[in-house]
Amino acid sequence: MAISLDDLALLIDIVDCGSFSQAAARRGWSQPQVSQRVAVLETNVGAQLFRRHRRGAVPTPACEAYLPAARQALAILDDGRRAVQGVPALPRLTLACLPSLASVVFGPVLVALAEAPFEIRCSTDHSPAIMERLLTDGVQVGFVLKCPPMAGIQMERIWCSPIVPVVHKRHPLAQAGELTLAEVANARLAPQYWGDACDTLLAMLRQHRTASGPLHAIQPASAARELAMEHGFLTFMPEVAVKRDLREGRLVKLAIRDLPLWQWEVMMAWRAGKRRDAPKQQVLDTVRAMAPDWA
Repeated sequence: MAISLDDLALLIDIVDCGSFSQAAARRGWSQPQVSQRVAVLETNVGAQLFRRHRRGAVPTPACEAYLPAARQALAILDDGRRAVQGVPALPRLTLACLPSLASVVFGPVLVALAEAPFEIRCSTDHSPAIMERLLTDGVQVGFVLKCPPMAGIQMERIWCSPIVPVVHKRHPLAQAGELTLAEVANARLAPQYWGDACDTLLAMLRQHRTASGPLHAIQPASAARELAMEHGFLTFMPEVAVKRDLREGRLVKLAIRDLPLWQWEVMMAWRAGKRRDAPKQQVLDTVRAMAPDWA
């Protein structure tokens, strides 16, 4: 029996969503209909494609092996459709990064590759989800925080960015010179939540805090930046996320002598493969060349 292109698209939806029910909602189908189509596809492929559990569906090794061919088949069909419509069919590559890195990474990369002979799609997600999407070829290059290695995924450190305290240039603390955590603990505080170390920072600040107001921890970096720029907050965040604001004087980095050295270690990740992928290689080389400017 011929394999339906709709079933290939459904396969990709389930992998991306992580469950039959979410894939059904995305396509406007019932869950029994999705289960039936998956059963037909498994019969045609000759292998089980998903392991179902209470929280969703996990691709089997057979599914992961089959998925690149399914994506390629749909991409070729889309290329043909666009060619008929008079639009040149170009290779397509997807980049993914943390939401807090989007303004740092995507703009410069797209500018640097503006004339490259391929199209780029950008998306944001958390590091574990990006790593999973790399495995299933839903993402070709990802920018993640340092995490345990994963079989089949290559990782390369791009930069380490220290966590720094910043305020608007007109904030009362902006010209204060060297400070201590005790001297800033009663300020309006809203650190960007960058991980467990942020909880440690909040605990340290509470030891000195006498003000009754709350201590906020927020995501992404753009939200923390706005609170500092527009609303008088002191925030702690990766320096790379506000490097331009610091360079141009809109924000000021405070000197707090008892602030521990915390860093954001950003990795570039991609799926290893035997075949050369020219667009992916060009992205990797471009980012490597740009990395010193981000450090």
